[in-house]
Amino acid sequence: MNPALPSAEAVAVRGDRILGVGSLDELTRWGDHRVDDTFRDHVLTPGFVEAHSHVMSGGTWEHVYVGFFDRRDPTGRVWPGCKSIDEVVTRLREADAAMTDPDQIMICWGLDPIYLTGERLVGRHLDAVSERRQIFILHASGHLATVNSAVIRHDNITADNPTPGIQLDEYGQPNGELQEPAAMSLASGQRMLREGYASELAKWNYAYEARNAGHTLVTDLGTSSVDEQGVANWSAVTSHPDYPTRVMVAGSVFATALPPEDIARRVVQLRDNPPNDKLRFGIIKLIIDGSIQGFTARLTWPYYFNPPAGHAENGLWLMPPDQVPDIVEIFHRAGLTVHCHCNGDQAAEVFISAVEQALERHPRWDHRHTVQHCQLTTPSQYARMAALGMHANIFSNHIFYWGDQHAAFTVGPERAARMDACATAERLGVEFSFHSDTPVTPLGHLHVAWCAVNRLTATNQVLGPEERISVDSAMRAATIGAARQIKLDHEIGSIQAGKLADFAVLEDDPYEVDPTALKDIGVWGTVVGGRHFPAGTG
Repeated sequence: MNPALPSAEAVAVRGDRILGVGSLDELTRWGDHRVDDTFRDHVLTPGFVEAHSHVMSGGTWEHVYVGFFDRRDPTGRVWPGCKSIDEVVTRLREADAAMTDPDQIMICWGLDPIYLTGERLVGRHLDAVSERRQIFILHASGHLATVNSAVIRHDNITADNPTPGIQLDEYGQPNGELQEPAAMSLASGQRMLREGYASELAKWNYAYEARNAGHTLVTDLGTSSVDEQGVANWSAVTSHPDYPTRVMVAGSVFATALPPEDIARRVVQLRDNPPNDKLRFGIIKLIIDGSIQGFTARLTWPYYFNPPAGHAENGLWLMPPDQVPDIVEIFHRAGLTVHCHCNGDQAAEVFISAVEQALERHPRWDHRHTVQHCQLTTPSQYARMAALGMHANIFSNHIFYWGDQHAAFTVGPERAARMDACATAERLGVEFSFHSDTPVTPLGHLHVAWCAVNRLTATNQVLGPEERISVDSAMRAATIGAARQIKLDHEIGSIQAGKLADFAVLEDDPYEVDPTALKDIGVWGTVVGGRHFPAGTG
């Protein structure tokens, strides 16, 4: 990713940093050295940088997976997907039979009813497993949950509760679907999940997933608290010499009880004085809307194409739009970079306008405020983003995992063809990266790059061929593009003298394989700060 030297024979490392790049003969002139040819049959790229993921990815494997697609856990075990409501119920029954305490809550994850043909899975299907044991299923998007009647009774979730997002059945009673954090937090299972995200095991599993996919930095975007205890927990883990990745932790108004002004001061302090070299701070996460496949994202007219019966015309605001400018301004004035979740184009409009207002009041160079997800961001919005110096982090994995469903159900064929528009961002001059949003989709930039380059859906349909990008553009998005969004491009994102010795070690060259084979490239592991971390099970 260094345009002055796009490829080379060897790299020299001294300590944890890159001493030089070039031919072996050139590098030996640095003086005393040892030639390490461990990777003579491999390809080194800059370590992949994930600018949008969540530590909960490491914690979810303590619970029951009921997703549609097969999924590999941090130990390497592949969990088969559940292709129907019957298969979901069967897996739940197996889990129920294995639980010895009848009062223990069963927590599951990965479900998305949009994949399952026929009726929508709701609470009564879970009652077929147990009406006594509480069952809580987190959807794949993380924006919805489905619970059984035991949860509804235990947590007193009623039809007259004013909390938005409680879905009702034809009799006007809660049907078990809870949309977005306010409604989901009514359930004990959601609170238990959040406690698990902070565990030491979750943090280690998160790092193992990163290492196995070639990532040398992952961003925990808004999951963790930046209060003293939250930072201490992260510091204890990342300071261990065997911890195999770097972590950027974003401050968030959703992850702590601190007011925005205190969060800003705290993150600035941590940015300027990081606890250790593997733990970084300096960015803020905001969330404006929900999930497109959950029909809770905020879209402009004509809204949703073919939503399930009972869904509202549009999605939910997770922050009141009129409050967004003031909150953005607080973090902007503090010198921080704001990363804002905007799945729908209506949500993106609110954030872009808030950034524009903040810049008018407090001009600031090189802020790099970033629209996260950018699923329906329009060409006119990208043009405004370019003019304002904003970045885009695009959810390209959606093309494969939900592309068919977006065309058939959520937004229709025309808008689906321009979703996750990397080519438009590139053409209009917006710096961009892409992401997995793990655990929403599996962590791994080779798969995300494959999606951005090929735009193939799960049924092998090309969705919006005009939005395909080159392999080189995808590799830049996976490395230096993501590093720039979190303002660490002076240290990571390319292989050049002075930067940290962080590499992805691949079995094949992404520039040499057929573009359709990008996702199939094997990963030997990583090098982080000059130390080898081979992929494995722990």
